[in-house]
Amino acid sequence: MCVLNLLLTMDLDDERVSKRRKTMLEDDRGVGQQTTTEMETLPHEIIVDILSRLPITSLVQFKFVCKGWRALAQDPLLADMQLSWKAPTTNPCLILHCDFPIRNQLYFVDLSVHNHNKDKVKRLYVPFQTSMPEFDVVGTCNGLLCLSDSLYNDALYVYNPFTMDFMELPKSRQYSDQEVVFGFGFHPKTKQYKVVKIVYYRNTSSSSYSRARRVVYPQSDVQVFTLGTSAWRSLGKVAYQLIRRPSEALVNGRLHWVSRPRRYYPARRLMSFDLEDEQFREVPKPDCGGLNRCNFHLCVLRGFLAAAVYGNYGKLEIWVMKDYNVKESWIKEFSIGAYMPKCLKQNLVRDRPLKIWKNPSNGKVVRLLCLLDNGEILLEYKNRVIVSYDPKKGKFTDLVFQGIPHWFQTVVHAGSFNWINSPS
Repeated sequence: MCVLNLLLTMDLDDERVSKRRKTMLEDDRGVGQQTTTEMETLPHEIIVDILSRLPITSLVQFKFVCKGWRALAQDPLLADMQLSWKAPTTNPCLILHCDFPIRNQLYFVDLSVHNHNKDKVKRLYVPFQTSMPEFDVVGTCNGLLCLSDSLYNDALYVYNPFTMDFMELPKSRQYSDQEVVFGFGFHPKTKQYKVVKIVYYRNTSSSSYSRARRVVYPQSDVQVFTLGTSAWRSLGKVAYQLIRRPSEALVNGRLHWVSRPRRYYPARRLMSFDLEDEQFREVPKPDCGGLNRCNFHLCVLRGFLAAAVYGNYGKLEIWVMKDYNVKESWIKEFSIGAYMPKCLKQNLVRDRPLKIWKNPSNGKVVRLLCLLDNGEILLEYKNRVIVSYDPKKGKFTDLVFQGIPHWFQTVVHAGSFNWINSPS
């Protein structure tokens, strides 16, 4: 338990982590080689099968019991089996990205039913934070987070927050005046992880766009990095102007964004990028009308592509595509009425962090997160409160977590010991 506190408590620093790790290794040399536990007498396949069903927080503690157990926890087969058990209906971990004050922080809460400490929020250690103090979450996939530098957009890291393994991606081509859209995902057929960087740019010498209300970037460059390789690849231009925010949904090995309206095509498009053949394709939208405005976002519900459409007075409609890429399979599965959590009834705008306030993906009152095992819907309100909604009873419940930050952006995360190639 002391090791878990080492990794996930407040006020961590590199020196303390190094000292505690050294002490643990010394203890293992003296004790771990002399004793054999009953666990270690079981067949290896059975041990790995048992461990793969444990919550990630239990595995973090298991990893540091002794040298033999640490070797079991680092078995690549464990990560593979653990991910295979994570069905779309399994309660996830929630990563809370707090970008206020200036130095960013990551916290987590485990919603697993087997975790008796699920009401406690713990801080995650980010080992490369000194070189990238401010960052955005590009995406999450199979236990891995992709983080980008929010100041310069030139640094990218892939990071497992529960093992602290990480790798810095090589620098890609930069433009002096640019706007960047990111995506991160995995394709189940190719077994490859890829980071997608869509760069919109313009020549700074040109002044033809200087008087426009919104800066227009007429040129584009799609860059792709496959984890395990050494360099970025350019796929050339893209014909669509995508909304500047990370891909919100990874379904069937495809990343999804929504396009901006164009002069001769005012309707927004729902676009996908296939991580296998690296092609953009248009995906049919639901017949709900809201996708032609800015008041919606994409999500994944139990493995299906979903769209949360905002209505008047804070109402929310949730549309789900039951058969991927089939327009007729879109159904309105949930309708959620207006609700305001108790702690938000007072005016707190003056305390709102500037960065979250300007973030285009977080300007809404409510954001859809996921479905829980019990059928309840998890929602985030104004980057301040996490709320569960029971669609059968029509009841809202404000979730109280000890140690939760005042402002945060929630990322639905599947915690695992997964890793790619050699970590740092």
